[in-house]
Amino acid sequence: MRDKLLPFVIGLLPILMVLGNSMLIPIIPDIEADLHLKSGWSGFILSSFTIPAALVIPFTGVLSDRYGRKRLIRISLWIMILGSLLCIFSRADISLFMIGRGLQGVGAAGTTPLAMALIGDLYHGQERSRMLGSLEVFNGIGKVAAPLAGATLAQLILWHQSFWVFPFISIMILGGLRYTVESREPKQKKDKQSFSAIFLSKGRLLIPLYAIGGTGLFLLFGMLFHLSYHIENTFQIDGFFKGFTFIFPLGAMTLCSYWCGKRLKTDEELGWKYLKYGLIMMAVPLGLLIVFPALGSLMFLITISFGGLGLMLPILNTFITGSVPEQDRGLVVSLYGAVRFGGVALGPIAFDLWRQDSAQMYVIAFSFSLINIFLYIFLSLRTKEIHPEIQ
Repeated sequence: MRDKLLPFVIGLLPILMVLGNSMLIPIIPDIEADLHLKSGWSGFILSSFTIPAALVIPFTGVLSDRYGRKRLIRISLWIMILGSLLCIFSRADISLFMIGRGLQGVGAAGTTPLAMALIGDLYHGQERSRMLGSLEVFNGIGKVAAPLAGATLAQLILWHQSFWVFPFISIMILGGLRYTVESREPKQKKDKQSFSAIFLSKGRLLIPLYAIGGTGLFLLFGMLFHLSYHIENTFQIDGFFKGFTFIFPLGAMTLCSYWCGKRLKTDEELGWKYLKYGLIMMAVPLGLLIVFPALGSLMFLITISFGGLGLMLPILNTFITGSVPEQDRGLVVSLYGAVRFGGVALGPIAFDLWRQDSAQMYVIAFSFSLINIFLYIFLSLRTKEIHPEIQ
């Protein structure tokens, strides 16, 4: 029973992180109205969560190497609960609300990256690959469900009451970890390598893998931002129905992550092959958008492109998680989480600047996907020297 429950408990961690921003997007107008904010404040409401999370993620990884994953996850969840309660009871107090959002971001720093590190500690070989693929599935489900949940809650309850979702999920995770991981979490070893020693020995593998993952999520969230803007301004579709259109690209990403995680097992050569296929699946549709920019083509091509990203992410997770021993895993995985989070945060900002000239924007997006292919070529030429351990 515990073994069956553990994947669900760990899978709730990335969902909690995704909800932190995506669920709020449909209710931002209500927040601005109640707190008497100008429309430009919406960016601050979102960045007050993402910036603290991005800054704190590397520190949670280092601390988890020293004090244990479960302890840091537990502390992070209590910080998330505290921040959520401040948001709930802030009412018309903008200062209290923004402090609460900042604490939510700090708490979120100990969710997805430490979930990956914990899976690396608890599982090996085929089970590790399957669980890391499952983690991306939960991540994708959260991305699909969060805007729909936000739009639904906005119709049913007051905006500040929607923040009860975070304490509810956090308490579920706390109870689940107590039941499932109590006796399973490995003791952390003390013979840790220094930051410089890790990256001197593994940097040629880790840095390109970080860049591929961060660039992929940068393109994902940038293209979703563009799709959202395009649908709203061209067809005047907003709210729930606009959120529904995201199901197709995000659903393709989620399904491909699930498929890849089930098949990767311990075959390193197969992992490199799937990574190559994912990069090609992501790049070719972005290139075709330059020639076929109509909305129907946009929906179809980015759905294929995000399927390629879904194929890539479980492999990146597996290679990065297995590249270092357990005692150094928290730092390495958390830095990867920070890079991913940076891509998520910067994508909408960059595409907002580029969308004035959509043809040029598609060229830039395609160029980024080509950079990822060049990084793969660099890695594939040196796999014998820097291969990851996925056993």
